[in-house]
Amino acid sequence: MYKNILLAIDLNDETSCRKELARTFGARLHVLTVIRDVEAIVQAKAATLGYDLIATDLENRIAALIRRVNASDLMPNIIVTHGATIYAEILGIAEEAEADLVVVGSHRPAMKDYLLGTNAARIVRHAHCSVLVARD
Repeated sequence: MYKNILLAIDLNDETSCRKELARTFGARLHVLTVIRDVEAIVQAKAATLGYDLIATDLENRIAALIRRVNASDLMPNIIVTHGATIYAEILGIAEEAEADLVVVGSHRPAMKDYLLGTNAARIVRHAHCSVLVARD
């Protein structure tokens, strides 16, 4: 049913790693994390090597997480990107990867989310493919 699954994870919330879907459907798994430009700028100033060092660290953290949840056999494509908005980056990568399904985690909404909307809600509204919002 699904050939390409994009799993967008927040490394601050490792429960957002849902590899079972790719195994179930025999799909190609793409694992993505996004750094907001503001965070990238702040971290790059703290590190002399800049964004490349940050991206490498995040790739290593994702690879370690994949090993920890026993998903190495899926040989996932690890993607680290940055942009002004998380949802726009996820939607862009979903298009590039020709994703049939985007899997995103969602937290319990806070008051600001009711006014502005969450990244998950924006992805659901604008994605050109199916979206699964996973809650704990």
